[in-house]
Amino acid sequence: MASETDREHSIRLIESFQDTLWLENGLSRNTLKAYGSDLILFSNWLAPKPLVSAGRKDISNYLAVKFRQGCSARSGARLLSSLKRFFSHLVEKGMLAANPCSNIDSPHIGKPLPATLSEGEVDQLLAAPDVSSAIGHRDRTMLELLYATGLRATELVTLKLGQLNFREGVVRVVGKGNKDRLVPIGEEALSWLYSYVREIRPKILGRRTAEHLFVTNRASGMTRQAFWHRIKFYANAAGIRKLLSPHTLRHAFATHLLNHGADLRVVQLLLGHSDLSTTQIYTHVAQERLKDLHQRYHPRG
Repeated sequence: MASETDREHSIRLIESFQDTLWLENGLSRNTLKAYGSDLILFSNWLAPKPLVSAGRKDISNYLAVKFRQGCSARSGARLLSSLKRFFSHLVEKGMLAANPCSNIDSPHIGKPLPATLSEGEVDQLLAAPDVSSAIGHRDRTMLELLYATGLRATELVTLKLGQLNFREGVVRVVGKGNKDRLVPIGEEALSWLYSYVREIRPKILGRRTAEHLFVTNRASGMTRQAFWHRIKFYANAAGIRKLLSPHTLRHAFATHLLNHGADLRVVQLLLGHSDLSTTQIYTHVAQERLKDLHQRYHPRG
């Protein structure tokens, strides 16, 4: 059993580490408490060895024990981060020559699959606005365009009239890094856009002018936050109880394209991803959909 002196020394080191984090990084009380809890648990497990004598093997063994006890990859990564930061602090203080965690890889944390909607749910969402009103017609047009093109919400609300080409049926989008891309609109969304631009938008503006494509009653452009509130309103009206995000229809656009056989690189171009690996998350969504269909309909699923 560790002597009281060793234990007290370890606690003082942990408290000093927390004080340094608070002074230099301004971390919250909860974050400091989490660091302290991780380090005290490790110190107790390590006893009778003092905390400063922990080696790479000790830390690897401790992580292995935690994973056998059901620790998740995310919790394991946070634990290793606490240990790395603590021992780095001791190195900076001249109490250790090297960080024993430096060559230990953090557990891989898979990216969570983006929340998406089924094709039926998209139909319900698109049908939710009351298109007999000018604002409802505008909102339906925005939803149709978002689903038809996979635009980011910010790209949608910042569109200008001049970015539309009705003859070619495309929209020129200025994406991240000011990179332009041409995205086909599709007949359904194009029809809604045409009637919106020709009839509804002038009705909303009256005698006023605006360069934004989608405008409010104040003749200003829609904000991302305002549009997000509209999406939540219509989702609730449609009886959709899923946890949505401003990118939900973008995710649905990509997933449904892949479900219907689209090439991944084409989806990458349409979404404006500079790296194909960013688009590959949608292949996992499509695979999950295929698994679900297999389990539901295959006689031995």
